[in-house]
Amino acid sequence: MDIILKLFLPLSLAVIMFSLGITLTGQDFKRVVKMPRAFSVGLLGQLLLLPAVAFLILQVIELEPAMAFGVMLLSFAPGGVTSNLLTRFSGGTVALSVSLTAITSLLCVLTVPLLTAAAAVYFLGSDAPMIDVTSIGIAMALITTVPVALGVVVNHLTPAFSVRISKVLSAVATILFVVIALGAVATNWSVLIANIAELGPVLILLNVVMLLIGYNGAKAMKLSHQDSIAIALEVGVQNATLGITVGALVAMNGEALPPYSLASGIYAITMYGCAFVFIFWARRKTKSV
Repeated sequence: MDIILKLFLPLSLAVIMFSLGITLTGQDFKRVVKMPRAFSVGLLGQLLLLPAVAFLILQVIELEPAMAFGVMLLSFAPGGVTSNLLTRFSGGTVALSVSLTAITSLLCVLTVPLLTAAAAVYFLGSDAPMIDVTSIGIAMALITTVPVALGVVVNHLTPAFSVRISKVLSAVATILFVVIALGAVATNWSVLIANIAELGPVLILLNVVMLLIGYNGAKAMKLSHQDSIAIALEVGVQNATLGITVGALVAMNGEALPPYSLASGIYAITMYGCAFVFIFWARRKTKSV
């Protein structure tokens, strides 16, 4: 199972990111200019506020260094295809969610390696592994940016074909995400059970706090209910697959779910409970708006 996951994980993430790219058009990137306030709120929430909140939580709730570092890795990950799907289910502005996911997924090639190196020094100290920022950046480009870019190109060149296969790819991406999460859980069941009581509350707290801050912060900026939903889910639901992958890249010890990836592995399970409660609330509020 370990060998399957180690080979399957990066390829699956690439497919997931390609499934995002093939739904994107030039309009999704132009939307950044057309709705600068909503986009800026979401981008700052994702890139700055989320890591800051995670860091503050870890100052209050003490975790083992490796686990705390794993929580930070998760906070550096952008929203993924999952946040786009959940935004659609909750009645949020899907176009805004997709635009934010697209841009943050491209920017993460620069932000994640640099933030990872800084977090390793702070949380792991002398036990921090040697982190090659360039190598991690290249690896992330190959499994995130390149697939997204290829998807955009395919959609531009063959829009009719892209429309036909986008739903299939979306379903495949969802299945791959579930397989990765279940595979990680099955392979490391005893490790997860031993740590879920410690990590679970921290991850749920981070999830809930970011959903609340994302929505209420957007409303404070005079954004619509639908835009606020999209921003809340974008900053509140992270790409757990990417978190697992980055943790494995940093560890470089051959484990399918090393200690640095534990937070993302558990988060892949706990986030749905928080997200579904938020979706239920958001849909009810939509009816009353």
